[in-house]
Amino acid sequence: MRRNEIRRTRDERVPHDQPCFFVAGFVAFVTLYDVQPLFPIFTHEFGVSAAVSSLALSVSTGSLAISMLLVGTLSETLGRKPVMVLALILTSTLALLTALTRSFLSLLGVRLIQGIVLAGLPAVAMAYLGEEMAPASLTAAMGLYIAGNAVGGMTGRIFTVSMIDIFPWRTVMGIIGAACVLLSLYFLAKLPSSRNFRARPFDLRALFGSLLQQLRNPALLCLYAIAFLAMGGFVTTYNYITFRLLGAPYSLSPAVVGWIFVVYLFGSFSSALAGRMAGRYGRKRVMLVSLTAMIIGAALTLMAWIAGIVAGVVLLTGGFYGTHSVASGWVPARAAAARGQASAIYLFSYYLGSSVCGTAGGLFWSRFGWAGVVAFIAALVSIGFLVLHMLSHLSLPSAAGASRKA
Repeated sequence: MRRNEIRRTRDERVPHDQPCFFVAGFVAFVTLYDVQPLFPIFTHEFGVSAAVSSLALSVSTGSLAISMLLVGTLSETLGRKPVMVLALILTSTLALLTALTRSFLSLLGVRLIQGIVLAGLPAVAMAYLGEEMAPASLTAAMGLYIAGNAVGGMTGRIFTVSMIDIFPWRTVMGIIGAACVLLSLYFLAKLPSSRNFRARPFDLRALFGSLLQQLRNPALLCLYAIAFLAMGGFVTTYNYITFRLLGAPYSLSPAVVGWIFVVYLFGSFSSALAGRMAGRYGRKRVMLVSLTAMIIGAALTLMAWIAGIVAGVVLLTGGFYGTHSVASGWVPARAAAARGQASAIYLFSYYLGSSVCGTAGGLFWSRFGWAGVVAFIAALVSIGFLVLHMLSHLSLPSAAGASRKA
């Protein structure tokens, strides 16, 4: 009788009727990307180069990438909900503290810590959803989380550039931080506690042993490289397109330039479309088309016509999200074991590409202008083509059904 009760408890699933994970994704991406439109302001106020100004984002994505490898394992001991709640409250509080920084170095310090604490959400959210959501609600809950990511990233950027024409940038950061604290408290109040989670002792040796196992898989290494390269090209575009449009001959206002981030909506569409097309035509073909769209989109931004530049950014954005959608779904299919950890390493590579390439692109901007940035993006995507070619050959020995879909 007692054994049956335990089994029923483990089989319970929480119905998902609250937008908790939309809020979580929204807060995470608002606080992560709200500084991206401010790079030109940082170069003027702090007297730093474009590449150095991008560190305000790169230090966060870099520390986030590294921390995610550890935080997912910590949640096995501390619990899913406590880690996620703590991540959101701390990152929101640190967003408030950003408003109090008076030097670029102190700003970077806050942003570095922000990336570390924020890792608790993306590293744990998928595990919580898989354990706690009712099967009928899982897809909807996952969709809300991803939608919150996209809307949060877009809103943080657009709100920031829209408000800096009215308020100082520190005031805008304070408003965002205060709003995110309130949303984090909502998440704390409304998210059901874990019912199916079972704590495990923290085992650092097992963690590193499992990591090495994933890194010995050549197919996974290719997918991690594609995540690094594609995200690097994508973030580089958005980091420096604002510098181009703010300068001559366009001389647009920051508020007008900020609306270019609306094209993120095309990314959401292309992500869903790529997922469907991969099931019909195979992952390799869809990723090939997506990478091609990225490189053509980058080339279009070389046009002097603003409408052509926007069209190029739209195409590049759609291509990136298509690539990311296919690659992230390919990882668990190629992982022999510990699929959650394989996905965590994918996200590590993804954010590392944002951090490293997003700053490196600034060197090309400073030395060669926008043409140099486009050349850098094209180089990253071209390497991505080579890696995809290698991956397609690695996929050939798979089972017949899997091979046809590769």
